Amino acid sequence: MCPYLLCEWAPLEALPNHKHVEAGNLVVKDFKYADSHEWVKVDGKTATVGITDHAQDHLGDVVYVELPEVGAAVNQGSGFGAVESVKATSDIYSPVSGDVVEVNKELNNSPGLVNSSPYEKGWIMKVEIKDDSELKNLKNSDEYAKFCEEEDAKH
Repeated sequence: MCPYLLCEWAPLEALPNHKHVEAGNLVVKDFKYADSHEWVKVDGKTATVGITDHAQDHLGDVVYVELPEVGAAVNQGSGFGAVESVKATSDIYSPVSGDVVEVNKELNNSPGLVNSSPYEKGWIMKVEIKDDSELKNLKNSDEYAKFCEEEDAKH
């Protein structure tokens, strides 16, 4: 079974901006990705941030998400929270710099959304981007898919 929630009811062909990477994980073509396995969806000056399907798959069942405070400043590459799973606790790093304008409070009661819907309902924070030139430091979907395949081949 596909780990991405939409695959349970929609054939993969119906998801044109998603593609499989190794082990059945998905990436979204229009998103940007950090080497630390966070994704970014940019809408104007706002970036929605979460952890990738690849990351949640390796973590296992998520039981707690430490969210940043609204108004907090985050910096590209710096930690802003953590995800705790039945296997491990992993820090979450901000793929962009800016101010947190919203957090996904649903994760307080339903942290498993990070597993079941990592690119939609499982988003973690929204950031007002301070310097959009930082986006060039991130990978596109093809680069990230290749990165994941190479990383998995090492383990």
